[in-house]
Amino acid sequence: MDPEDSGEEVAPLVVVVDGSSSEIRRPVNHARDAHILSFAFLFIFSAYGAAQNLQSTVNTEQGLGTTSMGILYLSFTFFSVFASVVVRWLGSKKALVLGTTGYLLFIASNLKPLWYTMVPASFYLGFTASIIWVGQGTYLTSAARRHAKDCKLHEGTVIGNFNGEFWGFFASTQVIGNLISLLLLQDGNEGGSPTGTGLLFTIFLGCMIFGAILMCFLSKRDEKEDALLSHTSIRHLLKSVVVPLLETRILLIIPLMVYSGLQQAFVWAEFTKKIVKPAIGMSGVGGAMAVYGAADAISSLLAGRYTSGLSSVTIIVSIGSFLQISVLLWLLFGYSLSPGVLGSVLPLLIGAIWGVGDGVFNTQLNALFGMLFKRDTEAVFAQFKVWQSAAIAVVFFLSPAIGLEAMVIVMIVALFIAISAFLFLTLHIEKSSTELHE
Repeated sequence: MDPEDSGEEVAPLVVVVDGSSSEIRRPVNHARDAHILSFAFLFIFSAYGAAQNLQSTVNTEQGLGTTSMGILYLSFTFFSVFASVVVRWLGSKKALVLGTTGYLLFIASNLKPLWYTMVPASFYLGFTASIIWVGQGTYLTSAARRHAKDCKLHEGTVIGNFNGEFWGFFASTQVIGNLISLLLLQDGNEGGSPTGTGLLFTIFLGCMIFGAILMCFLSKRDEKEDALLSHTSIRHLLKSVVVPLLETRILLIIPLMVYSGLQQAFVWAEFTKKIVKPAIGMSGVGGAMAVYGAADAISSLLAGRYTSGLSSVTIIVSIGSFLQISVLLWLLFGYSLSPGVLGSVLPLLIGAIWGVGDGVFNTQLNALFGMLFKRDTEAVFAQFKVWQSAAIAVVFFLSPAIGLEAMVIVMIVALFIAISAFLFLTLHIEKSSTELHE
């Protein structure tokens, strides 16, 4: 939503005089910042997402690819505990810029994939990923709130719209990155030729650099001066980690945070390997993931557009949960490899339905945090990444050890717990709101 379309008045330039120096500060265009952030993540994660999908097939020596991904998400989980403090110290814009360096190093390490290049790069990426994602949630929520205030719009609607745009762009990365991979590795061999792989990761590195440059054009957000790391004691650090866990609302959302990670990792670790590859071969993985990404992008945009408050979030999350539980029950009781065209279409259909669910969970969880937690926004998004990345790591390590049926049962139980806790939370909040207005 551009300021011109929303009737936002252009504020005059403000001249700030400090001693003998003067500074001209222009009004911040919050919608512009949301657009830039979305495009920056589009370039960065088109490269990273496709590279992640290829790890188990490109870097096969002694399981280098899958081991690196497990290390990455364990590191991500650990550093997410402290990410809110780092983001407060740096400010959300600097955190976003710093976060891009890990992705650049990871892609560069794939140009020479060895244990002493991939493992350190994966560990460092875990750190920077925690920073960039807490920074993203904090920055986008701040931009949405300021835009709503400046334009006198409903805050929940703006938060939903901004998140819908961002997650729509982010989901599109699965389409773009996988189509690039499909084009350059279309010889049908696992991982393609060395020349094709080298060219692919060189192109990905160029995308990363362009995305990092875009980050530099973001406006600086108003930061909390009292949260500087220089004033942060061990007590304050522990408080920022522990206090959110004493909040009933956080505790009731944690199961949904966990499931959000499980359902994402299910696509990377189970869907491509145990559903797509047996049905349509390795050459079909890129196409199936592109369908998944397209459905994810469309549902993210639509879910964000129709988000206006807690009631709409509840309805949309319920729809996404119903779609994914339907797929899980089908995989458990009714799915089997089929010959002919039907066998090729079914994995694509599963990917599309699953993508709709992923788009719903991404947009609605982030919008929910912005609506419910006005203070300590960084801490809430940090908690989200702790639980989500821990769940992803669990799936990566469990996948080789258990079959598809066992994993599906785990997913069903996790989704049932998550949606039950979430519905209890929404009913509790609605009840409290009703009592407050009586």
